[in-house]
Amino acid sequence: MDTPAPAPKVVFDVHPSRYRHWSLQVEGEVARLIMKVQPFGGQSTELELKSNSYDLSVDIELADAVQRLRFEHPQVKACVITSGHEKIFCAGANIYMLAASTHPFKVNFCKYTNETRLALEDASQHSGLKFLAACNGATAGGGYELALACDEIVLVEDGSSTVSLPEVPLLGVLPGTGGLTRVVDKRHVRRDLADAFSTLAEGVKGKRAVDWGLVDAVVPRSKFADTIAQRARDLAAKAPAIARGKKGVALDAIESYRHVALTVDEKSRTAELTVKGPTSAEIKEEAGTYALRMARELDHALLKLRFEHENVGLVLVRTEGDRQIAHQMGEALLGDSWFIREVRLNLARTLRRFDVTARSFFAVVDAKSCFSGPLFELLVACDRQYFLDGDGVAVWPGALSNGALPGWNGLSRLQTRFLAQPEQAQKILAAAREGALDAGAANKLGLATVFADDIDFEEELRVAVEERVSLSPDALTGLEQNYRFAGPETLATKIFGRLSAWQNWIFIRPNATGESGALTMYGKPERPKFDFRRT
Repeated sequence: MDTPAPAPKVVFDVHPSRYRHWSLQVEGEVARLIMKVQPFGGQSTELELKSNSYDLSVDIELADAVQRLRFEHPQVKACVITSGHEKIFCAGANIYMLAASTHPFKVNFCKYTNETRLALEDASQHSGLKFLAACNGATAGGGYELALACDEIVLVEDGSSTVSLPEVPLLGVLPGTGGLTRVVDKRHVRRDLADAFSTLAEGVKGKRAVDWGLVDAVVPRSKFADTIAQRARDLAAKAPAIARGKKGVALDAIESYRHVALTVDEKSRTAELTVKGPTSAEIKEEAGTYALRMARELDHALLKLRFEHENVGLVLVRTEGDRQIAHQMGEALLGDSWFIREVRLNLARTLRRFDVTARSFFAVVDAKSCFSGPLFELLVACDRQYFLDGDGVAVWPGALSNGALPGWNGLSRLQTRFLAQPEQAQKILAAAREGALDAGAANKLGLATVFADDIDFEEELRVAVEERVSLSPDALTGLEQNYRFAGPETLATKIFGRLSAWQNWIFIRPNATGESGALTMYGKPERPKFDFRRT
């Protein structure tokens, strides 16, 4: 078997002053994010990003901009997302980039863009930051999926501009960033109209787009700018009364980790992720405060795992530090200031990134461990928990674990763990109000998968690791995503649950990526050839 080429390194540390594809403008309560993709400024300088099509570098900047709006510009209540081109909003993900990418990269690319669009909706729901998609030209595929993530969509009426999801008729695949789900679950487009829309390569325009519920309004080009400006002011005026800071907090570059360590062993296909606990429970209104900096580093490490270490299948998760201080910080993170709210929401987003990372996670709990306060969530986010039965081994959940950091299913991770015994989650939190839970108590309360003494512990862990990495990674990804999303279904669980199946099946089917598949033949004079058997 040929050894796969090493995955390209991806730069996630960006800054508005170095954006190549977006510009961020802030005027009082209204911001504008203007997309003008630099054709040869993407991940590969040899690939032309035509028609405001995007690759990963474009979405990295968008994710950064949304994050900065929340922390650096808390006064903003409405953000207009539009294009710097006259007659095109966005053509979606660049098809030639997708065709040239490895399968793991394609899946992780789609996953990242999903998380970015969900971050827009999270900002709208929890921070009162509303988004308006000003589609000033053709809006196709991932471009329309970006618009769907906004609170309102306005399309220019110029006789030619359409919205479309052309993946089925043109590429033989499905919209990869939640388009189908948002059309029916968010915009409540009628099922038959959604079906017709998703098979029309040319898309839908004008009054028909409004009547079908695909956009909120269409506006002639002569009135477009003024209408968008007024609608943005109206959105800001209607924004909920949520605590906002008068002065934002500038986010620094990650550069090197202070609180997180990621060690990768490519030979064994394993990694160790260690998170150090805080040394102070104080939450300062600055970028370096522990809870914010730690979550940003953890987020960065998870993305490195996804994009730079495709062969790593199992991650051992460890923590270190003072459990008392970590527990105190967890209680402090329930504060109601704008900054603490945004720090808490950012930590919740990072943990949800953990939840949809296609790696097996085993938590290792020993005497050094600090699965306490915010770090307790890492314990219950893991697929298994290995507890050492020994002195000084303890975990300490707090009030933060009672729903303040929900998973994609809307439940706390304790609630998800004990779906059949909802009272057990409250029993654990009640016990933790008396102090840290020693290893024996944690085991009796159902927090341990394996509970072993110091004679057997390392051997139990070694065997479990060897067994896990010997299994099919495809099967494990499907297994983990099903179990992590137990409980109620939400828009996000639909998107991610289906994405795992769609991308890991449709994207490797001959009808899409075979020698004569639709994605392979895109842009060529020959038509694709399909195997017409339904499976």
